[in-house]
Amino acid sequence: MLILTRKLGERLAIGDDISITLLEIKGSQVKLGIEAPRSVVVHRQEVYERIRAENLKSSEVRTPDLSLAEALLRNSRSQRG
Repeated sequence: MLILTRKLGERLAIGDDISITLLEIKGSQVKLGIEAPRSVVVHRQEVYERIRAENLKSSEVRTPDLSLAEALLRNSRSQRG
């Protein structure tokens, strides 16, 4: 982890096209301004983790319970013959 000290209004650069500016300090909170291309997704960490969890959950393959269908099929076959 890189740790930097910045004063109000100072910036830092990430690569050629992302910059972060320290906009405000109020008590224990800081306000950051982030400039990045639209192709770069920027989220607060807790939001990002929720999005990842939801994406993982939605990508899980669920095996349907086919026991009712199997019972109906067996029942209809036994009634025919």
